[in-house]
Amino acid sequence: MTLKQLSILSAAALLTFSCKPKFEITEASLGDINTASYVAIGGSSTAGYSDGALNLNGQENSYTAIIAKQFDAISSTSFKQPLVSTIGINLDGNSRLIMGYKTDCKGENSLSPVRDALAGDNTILGNNIYGSSGAFNNLGTPDLSALDVNLTGYGNSANGAGNYNEFYSRIASDEVNASILGDALAQTPTFFTVRLGEQDILNSATKGGTVALPISNGPAGVGFDGSLDEALSALSGTGAKGMIADIPNVLDYPFFNTIPYDGLDIDAAQAITLNQVFNPLGISFQVGKNAFTIEDPNTPFNVRKMLPGELILLSIPLDSVKCNGMGSVNPIPDKYILTLEEIDSIKARIDEYNAIIGQIAATYGVLIVDLNTMYANFKAGTVYNGISLNTEFVSGGAFSLDGINLNPRGQALVANKFIKLMNNFFNANIPFADPTKYSGIIFP
Repeated sequence: MTLKQLSILSAAALLTFSCKPKFEITEASLGDINTASYVAIGGSSTAGYSDGALNLNGQENSYTAIIAKQFDAISSTSFKQPLVSTIGINLDGNSRLIMGYKTDCKGENSLSPVRDALAGDNTILGNNIYGSSGAFNNLGTPDLSALDVNLTGYGNSANGAGNYNEFYSRIASDEVNASILGDALAQTPTFFTVRLGEQDILNSATKGGTVALPISNGPAGVGFDGSLDEALSALSGTGAKGMIADIPNVLDYPFFNTIPYDGLDIDAAQAITLNQVFNPLGISFQVGKNAFTIEDPNTPFNVRKMLPGELILLSIPLDSVKCNGMGSVNPIPDKYILTLEEIDSIKARIDEYNAIIGQIAATYGVLIVDLNTMYANFKAGTVYNGISLNTEFVSGGAFSLDGINLNPRGQALVANKFIKLMNNFFNANIPFADPTKYSGIIFP
């Protein structure tokens, strides 16, 4: 190498090192957020309900718990949850769902969601644990209606079935005199997250529209706007910063989209039999795929075939469909289907609730987390760090085995949606959770 070549090489090396980019490392920070007392209010998703029951895995991986964990990476944050056992329990007394093998009425064995135990953990409900544990930061309560958030005695079993909530009974500071909002305020919150309204929609939709949707306008305890206004007014009145999530289109969830309306597949002999029964009613069948029959009191004979766009709920007893003629000779009961009219009513109510959330949140300076768009992306299909996520039941990657609530990976994505907004508006630099480190559906 000549002296000239060496000089050129040295100059190039000097230029390379002198132009090396400088990366500015921003220190993690809570910014304007004070996490000394973080309180969360909401329904099943906030509580950590997943796989068809309130269970330990769901609680430890709820979006609220993940948010608290990310806070804790910066500054010690106490976020106490009313933890339950691994198998958990729901209000029907069942345990959580897991993937396993089961045999159907035709003797066919297949991989499917099955209960983790013959019954749920009955020691969970009916025992108040406030006295031994003190106040809980996560006041998420399965099946919580926005209308009941400030209902005194919401945990009082003396009120009778349907007038109290067993999940709140176990964590209430006073089963007779306390309310969820009151228990939240008693902790003098410095930061809060709220997710209300979705549960009201689901409580109707998952029962085939047989349960009325709460009205949009009315005073607290009667209408959604009055109830939400009371909650956000009280929470923000403490000086706490807060966030509220809007309501996704719940009808996009796997619970409503797994069983097709035209899933009645029949052979020639079955077609002949069904036509003999239904032709006099103006209903006909053909060999191959057909729409299921459903109950409809608005038709001349209280029965008709399903229409495109109508939905069958995942709660339908499939053995009855496979072996006992449900959906063919025996129309599907109304509680297992959503008609076009019911679907329109649900969508309209979601829009009304979201408009109310926007108005009231703006009044009290509460940030709105856009989960509606996020869940719509699940419906369309999205990819995160190479992981495909959509709303396919079991295989979709985001939802748990109940087809309604998210699995831990989906919950981590929700937590990040909250954190992104915190970083943008509260001068914070809170690290995001890594959803790939959280589980999806676990197969045997």
